[in-house]
Amino acid sequence: MTARTLDPAVTVFVAAVNAGDRGAFFAVLTDDATMSDDGTDYGLAPWAEREIFSADGRMEIETVSADGRSLVATYTNSTWGSMRTRWTFTVTDDKISHFETGQEV
Repeated sequence: MTARTLDPAVTVFVAAVNAGDRGAFFAVLTDDATMSDDGTDYGLAPWAEREIFSADGRMEIETVSADGRSLVATYTNSTWGSMRTRWTFTVTDDKISHFETGQEV
């Protein structure tokens, strides 16, 4: 899957996750961005630190929706190993205002 199929904000999000770049990650989010994981809302900053940055999180994209704002990826981190995950993004004014993730079965 190529980055050209993703919404530009989602492209930045995925690149920031894969680079472990906190600055780029938070820069592509609105100031009041929210998220949920497997249907549970979490504080975005603590979740990102635990699940991405301190756990060396990485996303390998498998499929992307037609609008480029939903994807399925193999997500790997040092806490949970590798799992197939779904990600859905709400983009507002070129920034991500909400994302949902969870295991894809």
